[in-house]
Amino acid sequence: MKKLVLFAAVICFSSVTLAQSDKYVSAMKTNIALMDSMMVKANGAELANNFERIADAEKTQWLPYYYAALATVSGAYTEKDNSKKDALADKAQQLIDKAEAILGKENSETDVIKSMIATAHMMVDPQTRYMTYGPASSGFIEKSKSLDSTNPRPVLLEAQGKFFTPEAYGGGKAAAKEYFDKANALNEKFKPETELSPNWGKNSLQYFLSQYK
Repeated sequence: MKKLVLFAAVICFSSVTLAQSDKYVSAMKTNIALMDSMMVKANGAELANNFERIADAEKTQWLPYYYAALATVSGAYTEKDNSKKDALADKAQQLIDKAEAILGKENSETDVIKSMIATAHMMVDPQTRYMTYGPASSGFIEKSKSLDSTNPRPVLLEAQGKFFTPEAYGGGKAAAKEYFDKANALNEKFKPETELSPNWGKNSLQYFLSQYK
């Protein structure tokens, strides 16, 4: 009788866990699908809040905090008021720190976010902040590439950085072309680890490649 009760309890617990897992996956997929239009709709804050709520509910999943950080730092990129950019970048840093704490280490994808955060800080005042945040952004890109040479996202960031850097400083449209081509080649072969794993950047990549046609 005791074995029967224990078996029933295990089945019940497994069903609850599975239901929670299904709910988590569904919520994540819904919000990840909205990321593609985030830069156009400028709804990064809303998506960041959605992901943070999922993260706070799950507690053991690093990806919700990762996507919350991505949405937040992307919001810093579209924010027109420079006085608000630092706060958004700082918030993104807090979120990506939480993601890495759960993950137990940094990885290629979290270093991409940290590169974006450094760039967001630099954008507040590029002339005075470049010497601090420029090398930090580049350093995280290099670290990201070393942790996963198949990841197209650090190369995409590198290409964008080249694209917007004046030709006098080694950048420009022509100089960026080989980086966009490399990012595209990596993107075509890249396979995310799971259906929820980072796989963004395609729309941005296609936009920049269209500038060469």
